Amino acid sequence: MNRRSSQFLPYLLLAPSLALIALIFGYPIFDLVRTSLADINRFGRILGFAGLDNFAFLFGDPVFVGALIRTGIWTGGVVGGTLLLSMPLAIILSDDFHGRVVARTVILLPWAISLTMTAIVWRWALNGQYGMLNATLSSLGLLAGPIEWLASARTAFPMEIGIGILVSIPFTVSIFLGGLASISPTLYEAARIDGASPWGQFRFITVPLLAPFITLATLLNVIYVFNSFPIIWVLTKGGPANGTDILVTYLYKLAFEFGDLGAAAAMSLVMFVILLAFSVLYARAVSRSAS
Repeated sequence: MNRRSSQFLPYLLLAPSLALIALIFGYPIFDLVRTSLADINRFGRILGFAGLDNFAFLFGDPVFVGALIRTGIWTGGVVGGTLLLSMPLAIILSDDFHGRVVARTVILLPWAISLTMTAIVWRWALNGQYGMLNATLSSLGLLAGPIEWLASARTAFPMEIGIGILVSIPFTVSIFLGGLASISPTLYEAARIDGASPWGQFRFITVPLLAPFITLATLLNVIYVFNSFPIIWVLTKGGPANGTDILVTYLYKLAFEFGDLGAAAAMSLVMFVILLAFSVLYARAVSRSAS
């Protein structure tokens, strides 16, 4: 085998896998684009070409616009809160103390529980008549009367964001624990000898060396939370009056309750483009800051 042929050998070996990946990911995207441009009935039969009518309907729909804005608030609130709470928890759990294994198990155990089951438990806890939250606050003298937490978007949506943060912490803590384990203890010992304060150690050692793990946690959490369906659907189904709908819950309603498959396909494409754009821009920003 000559030198020129050996250069193309890796690509030839990878070609079957790349072709399979292109088929698995390419065909659904192609079918999604085709459906979003079609006039299609609720049974999936294409009646004709609709052009950009489905997209025009979406961006003229106030429910979609509200869900789009609310998705940004939901994603930013959950991901931001998760990162802020997971960092100190991971630092505490990385220290050597008595009962650390038990503490790690308690923090990471919710990760093994179904998200739908977690949402069902929280729906019971937030019930206005017999919920655990009202009972606890009343027993502490912090509540004069029962509150219907899920009856209004003002209280339901912040509660859903809080639950989203709680269920996202175990995954994020596990990423940060892996990053902290890769930092050599000698760096902290040298910093202490030089008189660095705990805040200085965190700022100039922990954060810079954890940067790749923070990037990974942010990107994965954004993708996961942006498409998260069970919490909001189980608690409020996007109600009341679409006040807690995000894109993925409204997408479900369009497709399976209203039967508007063309608009649902258009929304799926919009969501795909948003996540793709975020991933590309975020990766570029991180690479520029690292260089």
